[in-house]
Amino acid sequence: MIQPQQQSFNQKIEVSNNFGIEVYVKREDVLHNEISGNKFRKLKYNLLEAQKLGFVKLLTFGGAYSNHIAAVAAAGKEFGFETIGVIRGDELVDKYLENPTLKKASENGMQFEFVTRTQYRDKNNATFLNQLEEKFGDFYLIPEGGTNDLAVKGCKEILTDNDKMFDFICCAVGTGGTISGIINSSYEHQKVLGFPALKGDFLFQDIQKYAENGQWNLVTDYHFGGYAKINDELKQFMKQFFKKYLITLDPVYTSKLFFGVINLISKGYFKPNSKILIIHTGGLQGLQSNIAEI
Repeated sequence: MIQPQQQSFNQKIEVSNNFGIEVYVKREDVLHNEISGNKFRKLKYNLLEAQKLGFVKLLTFGGAYSNHIAAVAAAGKEFGFETIGVIRGDELVDKYLENPTLKKASENGMQFEFVTRTQYRDKNNATFLNQLEEKFGDFYLIPEGGTNDLAVKGCKEILTDNDKMFDFICCAVGTGGTISGIINSSYEHQKVLGFPALKGDFLFQDIQKYAENGQWNLVTDYHFGGYAKINDELKQFMKQFFKKYLITLDPVYTSKLFFGVINLISKGYFKPNSKILIIHTGGLQGLQSNIAEI
């Protein structure tokens, strides 16, 4: 059985405002110590499918500080799969143990294939995948970031019937899989807002591949300069947020999400007396190096 260590729950936080707005946090970060938040959701049905098809190896792609790489390695150890991580950057081959994410993934049994950035761009190329299969044997392929139809199915389970009371559902966006699942399980009266950690509008098209229905939009003003970029203002926000609520945020995704939602509340963006649910998707392993990747 692919089960979390703990069920998520909704925690109310007091956000000062003059609009009667209530804010809750869905604590998906507590699902598992290492297979954190949305990564557990994305992997659940992929692991079940791999088991069903008889695969014993998982292969996936990621950068040196990837939450996804860390989660796949931990999932392989816990649920009995060999794991292979194709890592962007061949300069890491002799010094990956200096990297906290890769060191932990290695300790969890992951085997690495370090490739150049040029080679890495071929991660969806059939010829490149065939070469990997020749080298490693049969494997179950999980895409970079974990997003596919089965991942979206898992992310649909983030919202439950108890969340019907909320008017707005807010979440961080990386590859678009998590928000797609949330959109697909949201109610007609709810609006889903995604806060991308990356610059650019390409995510709209990516999400439209999976989003079946619902009202949604992306708020693109809170990426703080781009992916994995962080400044003193955001660092200070993370510290103050933890001091006030005892909730840890990561520097790449959730800190920008919570900063954005609270800032929008202060600007009167949300209708008065709204109830807002913010999804805490975990990814806290990135704090080890003050940077994280999809």
